[in-house]
Amino acid sequence: MTVLDTRPGLTTSGLVLDGQEQVLLCASLFYFRLPRETWADRLAQVRASGYTVIDVYLPWNFHELAPGEWDFAGRRDAGAFLDLAHEAGLSVIARPGPYICSEWDGGALPAWLPLTPGLRIRQAEPQYLDAVRGWFDQVLPLLAARQHGHGGSVVAVQLENELDFFDTADRTAYVGALRDMALAHGIEVPLIACAGQGDAAGATGDVEGVVPAFNFYPSDASAFVEPEVRRYAELLAGRGLPLLVTETNRAHVTLRRLLVSGARVLAPYLQASGYDFGWTPSTGNWGDPGGFMTHDYDFGGYLSPVGEPRPEMVEARVLAAVTRTLGARLARAVPHAADDAYRTDVPTSASPSVLALDGGGTLLGVPNLGDVAGPAVLAAGGGGRRALADVADDDLVVTLRPHSCTLVLRDLPLDGFGLDGTLVLATADLVGAGPDGLVLAAHGPSTLALRSGDGTPVVVRLDAPVPGSPASVDVSDGATTWHVVVQHPQDVTDPDGTRHPAPAGPSGRAAVAHAAATAARITAARLLDLPTRTGVTVRHDLPPASEQVGVLRGRTHYTADVTDVTELLLVGAADLVDLALDGQAQPTRARFGATELVPVDGATRVDATVETWGHPNFDDVRLPAMRMGSLRGIGQVFSVTGREDVHALWTVDGGSQWAGEPAPLRTLGGWSSTRVGQPITYRRRLDVDGTSPYALHVDGLPGSARVHVDGVERLVTATDPWVHLAPGEGREITVTVPHAPGAFGPTTLLRLEPVRGWDVEAQSDHDLLALAGSSAGGAPVDLPLALDPGDERWVDVDVPSGGCSIRFEGTHVRVAVYAHDELLGRVWLDDDARPRFTGGDPGRVWLPAAWNGGTIRLQVRATAGRTDPALVAVLVTPSKE
Repeated sequence: MTVLDTRPGLTTSGLVLDGQEQVLLCASLFYFRLPRETWADRLAQVRASGYTVIDVYLPWNFHELAPGEWDFAGRRDAGAFLDLAHEAGLSVIARPGPYICSEWDGGALPAWLPLTPGLRIRQAEPQYLDAVRGWFDQVLPLLAARQHGHGGSVVAVQLENELDFFDTADRTAYVGALRDMALAHGIEVPLIACAGQGDAAGATGDVEGVVPAFNFYPSDASAFVEPEVRRYAELLAGRGLPLLVTETNRAHVTLRRLLVSGARVLAPYLQASGYDFGWTPSTGNWGDPGGFMTHDYDFGGYLSPVGEPRPEMVEARVLAAVTRTLGARLARAVPHAADDAYRTDVPTSASPSVLALDGGGTLLGVPNLGDVAGPAVLAAGGGGRRALADVADDDLVVTLRPHSCTLVLRDLPLDGFGLDGTLVLATADLVGAGPDGLVLAAHGPSTLALRSGDGTPVVVRLDAPVPGSPASVDVSDGATTWHVVVQHPQDVTDPDGTRHPAPAGPSGRAAVAHAAATAARITAARLLDLPTRTGVTVRHDLPPASEQVGVLRGRTHYTADVTDVTELLLVGAADLVDLALDGQAQPTRARFGATELVPVDGATRVDATVETWGHPNFDDVRLPAMRMGSLRGIGQVFSVTGREDVHALWTVDGGSQWAGEPAPLRTLGGWSSTRVGQPITYRRRLDVDGTSPYALHVDGLPGSARVHVDGVERLVTATDPWVHLAPGEGREITVTVPHAPGAFGPTTLLRLEPVRGWDVEAQSDHDLLALAGSSAGGAPVDLPLALDPGDERWVDVDVPSGGCSIRFEGTHVRVAVYAHDELLGRVWLDDDARPRFTGGDPGRVWLPAAWNGGTIRLQVRATAGRTDPALVAVLVTPSKE
């Protein structure tokens, strides 16, 4: 008896499941961004989109809450989620990291890893690999037990994530170690590694058995998507591999362009949006350069964070139906350039793509990248292998909708569908075919041409279909008749044959405005007799990092005596830094660790509350707290005990920009020659005493500079233009920059002394959740609630039943919202000190229906700024979960 090998395989036709070749559409869906009570419904929604695969990150630090403290229960039960995916008929590409990015706290790397001396993250370094092994020992058996072919849904496992963005010293050794761990745990499905910027070797280390995949994030309006994608498809085809696009844009106009250019797995990120509960958003380099990720994790995919379908859901079902209908013909197709396939005046591709379908026929992509509809005239050959010379020119005109990609199907033999003849031309999408006929979908009028033999095709003009009322027509050519049904895209069914209602309501910014305008406005509250801190402190000589006192997520409070101090220098303070001098609150600092001078103005005590928004999910050298592995807290704090102007008396080494000695003496940046852009070096000795720390401030630094301190190179950037010198460093310093005539701003050398004697209160996320769950008496209060800068109070608010989107009116307050023993989210209202927020709606907090006990608890902190702090109202909008 022959035993069928059901293990997934990779061929040039893609990821082959149970011997079936088909282009696969994959939606990201993350259990850790959803309440467990919603998992089954969200999986069903993805299934209803027509997508048949989901990709799932598994975040290390979501499951290891502290060193050796593992949690796979409740909403952390990843195995239960994978089992539900299998029950829903969805395959899974599992992505256990160890680094996942995903705009998640630290990219899922535990915050305590950098506390181990000598440990280097994402390197083939023994201490780091031992830590990863501990994680893989937990997660890989969970995946191995749920592999496709073993009664589960996992069809591929991704190792690492976009490693080509990171400076890994020995990529081969590192990825090879991860591969060996996976194999040792019985992973039999394909192992993949995704390249974030097209560097396959950078992502995989060229390790045998690890297949490169690619993440493409072009502008949807780019004219160059097709030639870029074809290049990668051709490179991989030469190795007998498919082009797996593991992340890309969500718009189906772009997905169609990738499809006709050779992609065999299409995994737009993030089609099914989610929500970051707790202290799990990251800080990222999407800002200027820093930014905070919102709790509302949303990039405009076809499902909103609260599960509301969006218009792209319709396009998803259409494209899924096309891939199902064409099946292996499409999966085995070969992409080609089709530069002469059509003419149009609308913005379109610089080099369109056409697929030569297996078994005959072509599929051409005709994009309109502009805002206005316009015609395209198809060439008679259309880039295919057979001409359509018998169809008049006016029949070859296609109206292109704005931001669309029309798929033109030509010369498709119909015998594989149980039909006679050839589909000579279809400008509508072929979403179904079988012995009963053809099913097409189109937003507007389209053209269809059929032929039973080698004679003249029968050309049919198809009117624009109406939602809910498919049109049908019988097309005859001699003795052959084809029954044709034309649907509006809204009427295209899911893989199970179910028709779904069209998504209703606005999306994007319009949805936010609509929600605010229709929300219930609540002003009744209860002001609680509940402290926001314990007040229990531990004395430290120097201020510890938050992670050093057990605050991996949460807040750390610092107090120190600053009598006789005139200026403080903060080095590496992050993320949200609220300072008070003698009880007088200052505006919040959120500068991502950049060094900052703080005038003390005669105060004798400094208090600081430092809240972790999140650890960086990306490695950005421009700001200290944006480096992966950077710690949180107040950082290093120095008293400034001396200043020296060192802007002048730098010797200039311009290399070939002049000849002769002695070298000129100029101000820093001061030199002029015609060789603009060439490196130029400034050198001088600094008057350091050998026992004190110092800091050199280079104001006005353009871009970045290479600075050598006693021969050791450092990078200094305009976003943090400071050179920090430990005792004994800095007698000889050089600054090398591209030459641009004109001096920098002033350059100052500060002599420093560490501020000592700190009383520190650690307030971890567990501590805050315990406080938020405490019973407390209180008094009714009507909003607005006015507070003094620096004040913090607990407030209870009753809310309607069911799932809710919660927003706030107010100014100069930060609000943390708690319910169901969870931090639902944090918002920051109307404050000039607020940094850029990226991702979804920074003002929305989601209260899931299953977590709604009728009351939310708010921790309200007033911030200093241009107006008096006040929480004015709570706005509640029902969510359609």
